[in-house]
Amino acid sequence: MTAFSLEPERLAWCARLRALAAERLRPLAEEGAPGRVNRPLVAELGTLGLLPRLFTSGALDLCLMRESLAHGCTEAETALALQGLGAHPVHAHGAEELRARWLPRVADGTAIAAFALSEPGAGSDAAALALTADPDGPGRWRLTGEKRWISNAPEADFYTVFARTTAGAGARGVTAFLVPADRPGLTGTALDMLSPHPVGALSLDAVPVRADDLLGEVDRGFRVAMGTLNLFRPSVGAFAVGMARAALDATLEHTAGREAFGGRLSDLQAVSHQVAEMALRTESARLMVYAAAAAYDAGAPDVPRRAAMAKLLATETAQYVVDRAVQLHGARALQRGHLLEHLYREVRAPRVYEGASEVQRDIIAKELYKSLESR
Repeated sequence: MTAFSLEPERLAWCARLRALAAERLRPLAEEGAPGRVNRPLVAELGTLGLLPRLFTSGALDLCLMRESLAHGCTEAETALALQGLGAHPVHAHGAEELRARWLPRVADGTAIAAFALSEPGAGSDAAALALTADPDGPGRWRLTGEKRWISNAPEADFYTVFARTTAGAGARGVTAFLVPADRPGLTGTALDMLSPHPVGALSLDAVPVRADDLLGEVDRGFRVAMGTLNLFRPSVGAFAVGMARAALDATLEHTAGREAFGGRLSDLQAVSHQVAEMALRTESARLMVYAAAAAYDAGAPDVPRRAAMAKLLATETAQYVVDRAVQLHGARALQRGHLLEHLYREVRAPRVYEGASEVQRDIIAKELYKSLESR
């Protein structure tokens, strides 16, 4: 198989996921409170067997899951992705005891995971982490500092926390820990965000951790973070492609049936050319996402560049497509509860989280010049 053609079995699976998103997950999402973890929705993802696939799927299948779910229920897509983002470091770097304790509960939807990297002064510059892990005896530390813009906080059951273990060492002095939510000194508050995702801030006041909580090696946690992001960045693009496709499909239906100026909107060249551009950009983004995911699965050396390109193109494309869809629908798309009103709020965040668009451009440029130097 190539990155540009999916087998019939995969296409059929994607169609089933879109149907499940609309029929079984959307009703649960609508019953949830905006900005809060929707535990019944997460549990249903486990019941449907989607959460266990986070630990058995390659990057391409992860992209297909996220794209398909996003088309019918963005909340379900986000719930799935956040479980994967928070738990992947445990799956890839945790000791067997940690894996046995937490991963089955993540997979069945009874434990909520969170990825705690960003801080008030270290968003895009992830290597500038200030939260400290101070030694507290052999194999023990105390975590002190703040985390902010953490998805699933403060309601998660455990957090993958990145802390500074060596001062002044930049990316080389960061360590990853698994921190259960009931550890003394760990508190949090919810943040009211533009999109309806659960996002919060964490305060860590001498929170105790030990060697058993390590994810990977001491001072090697930045690799844990970047490895996780390299896997999930193409699938952020897949989330964006799913939203773009939903907006495009809604626009096709609307413009084909809407009577205006003595005919249908689709008869107007000014409209049909915009729809064509929306389709062109969406398909281009989809292909780049699939290519980046296939490169990851193949162990290609240029994954960071491809992943950055996929996330950048897809998220910027989705912003354009949703905006055009709103414009072509008119005032009805601005009404609270309309699909496009919902997508308009959802589509903005992916251009910021897991590396803002500007960061992706920086990664792409650095990787290009690095390849030039190695020739």
